[in-house]
Amino acid sequence: MSTHHPKLNLGKTELLFLPAKGSPMIDASITVEGSIVSLSQSARSLGVTLDNQLCFSSHIAAISRTCRFSLHNIRRIRPFLTQEATQLLVQALVISRLDYCNSLLAGLPACAIKPLQLVQNAAARLVFNQPKFTHVTPLLSSLHWLPIAAHIRFKSLVLAFQAARAAHSRSRLFSVLVLVGGTTSRNPVRTAESLPIFRKRLKTHLFRLHYH
Repeated sequence: MSTHHPKLNLGKTELLFLPAKGSPMIDASITVEGSIVSLSQSARSLGVTLDNQLCFSSHIAAISRTCRFSLHNIRRIRPFLTQEATQLLVQALVISRLDYCNSLLAGLPACAIKPLQLVQNAAARLVFNQPKFTHVTPLLSSLHWLPIAAHIRFKSLVLAFQAARAAHSRSRLFSVLVLVGGTTSRNPVRTAESLPIFRKRLKTHLFRLHYH
């Protein structure tokens, strides 16, 4: 920064300490240009809230809150909307938020991402104008929406596929394809030679896995 002259905005600078598993937490601060930057429990970057345990509970809570607010507003005007118009609004205002950076949630337990699944369930019922306790699986299947956990897996595997192809590594690519599910060579996802084909086949594979 001294060499290239960019200016650090200390008002937006936060210190986040991510300890290794089993390591003690520390209470520390750093001084930059005479200003003290204190330790934070969480920090927000590009719309994602990172916490110092990487459990993403604050991030998930924020997404759920925002999505439920949008669903509430759409529900108020639902009597004046067609099913198609409702689906467009829900996908633009709710599903897009559920999908944003969701690969960061890979590896979290089902209980952690359950609030997001409940939001998706509510969104599906709203599209079809169904009551609160309607069985949601047929609705999600009809909308071609993967469950939250499956969509997180989809995004993670797509990113891994892109990284493996960029590295031109056959062994890495094979490892990614094995993670798709099963080692049988008859799995069409494993024979995908391009990203569009991989995405299409992977979604079909996960869709059948969860709905059939």
